[in-house]
Amino acid sequence: MTSDVRVEDVLLAEPRGFCAGVDRAIEIVERALTKFGAPIYVRHEIVHNTYVVNDLKAKGAIFIEDLADVPPGATLVFSAHGVSQAVRREAAERGFTVFDATCPLVTKVHVEMAKLRKEGYDFIMIGHKGHPEVEGTVGQLTEGIHLVEDVADVELVQVAPSTQLAVVTQTTLSVDDAAEILAAVKRRFPNVREPKQQDICYATQNRQDAVKMLAPNVDVVVVVGSLSSSNSNRLREVAQRLGTDAYMVDSADDLKPEWFAGKSRVGLTAGASAPEILVTQVIERLRALGAVSVRSMPGVLETVHFPLPMGLGDKSMQAAG
Repeated sequence: MTSDVRVEDVLLAEPRGFCAGVDRAIEIVERALTKFGAPIYVRHEIVHNTYVVNDLKAKGAIFIEDLADVPPGATLVFSAHGVSQAVRREAAERGFTVFDATCPLVTKVHVEMAKLRKEGYDFIMIGHKGHPEVEGTVGQLTEGIHLVEDVADVELVQVAPSTQLAVVTQTTLSVDDAAEILAAVKRRFPNVREPKQQDICYATQNRQDAVKMLAPNVDVVVVVGSLSSSNSNRLREVAQRLGTDAYMVDSADDLKPEWFAGKSRVGLTAGASAPEILVTQVIERLRALGAVSVRSMPGVLETVHFPLPMGLGDKSMQAAG
């Protein structure tokens, strides 16, 4: 142990870890494995977490990107991030048994887009190019959607003056970044239609708010989450913007003692796709570095539950949904 490492207190953000959409997506794969047996094919990582993906692989899930890699007659699950209409059509043409694990909050965005498209709207989407959720949302349309990643991109949008415009956003963005970009959109397109409710999901908002409470009360923040996880990366950024050193780890093995040199109070949170077992393991490692106190910050209690698709949920669960 580094001589000047004296971790004393660990403060846990509340809420942290799995959201309702992630819980549902993982359960869909596990129930499909139980009902139909291995292998179950999953298009893209079901959620962006290495531990979760490896656990499901061990149980018989096979993760693919190209539907050509799925054999005829197989059972296929769409990931929580959603898919384009082209992917849906291809899956139907290939005759797969499909279970859709798209987060219902992402589906809500897709449904709203379809409605507004019929009313003649084009769209500006605020999101990260290449993220599977963005690809799925942009892929709801064949034309008339413009992706912007930052304020500068807003100035590059080219539409006819008479075009009706609506805004949609990736659900896992930084709340503050999205607000800044939306303000730029509204300055350039004053008549743009905003979502009735913010597209950024409740869990993303709650976890970012929790880090805003946590960061000023600690010397360093650790975020449990995979590098591919958008919402986990945003948590690290939120802490850093508040002037607190912050690091992201896939597991306790990634912790480096030098991060805690001269820093006695550690804040700990987890992205919406990171299981609590990983948080527990990080706490154990911090105890080995000297932590004697572990306590939770006050925070929002989440009670959201999403029902499973028909064919996987039992009657009581369907009723509960």
